[in-house]
Amino acid sequence: MTEIKAPDKLPKTVFLAGSIEIGEAENWQERVARELSDIPNLTILNPRRDEWDGSWVQSITDRQFREQVEWEISAQEMANVIFMYFAPDTKAPITLLELGLFARSGKLIVCCPDGFWRKGNVEVVCHRFSIPLSGGLEDAIERLKNLL
Repeated sequence: MTEIKAPDKLPKTVFLAGSIEIGEAENWQERVARELSDIPNLTILNPRRDEWDGSWVQSITDRQFREQVEWEISAQEMANVIFMYFAPDTKAPITLLELGLFARSGKLIVCCPDGFWRKGNVEVVCHRFSIPLSGGLEDAIERLKNLL
């Protein structure tokens, strides 16, 4: 348990949304966490599950699958910032869904490099909803650091 008492600063939370396709996407979440490790009072919410099992049925009736999806939605709702990365050469359909879900939230920072198959769609949504968009992971991480 962590108890925070007034007037202590509330923790900042960052959810790491983006490409997780096993065998296709690098573990970019580790890089972002490492880059943010010196920021005090920061909690990173990382959906990359150590014991992920690709045989889980993509259905609400599969307990472990449903638990994962509900955790991700709840974590994004509670996060102060959602850092979203669309890795080139991946499809990231869930991240596209999450972009739509949280486009109006005002808490997205998006990174979509050349090579992402739906980069144009991401660009239009980011432009439409004034979401900060970077073309490279390094630039996006700097933008996130400046925000925090």
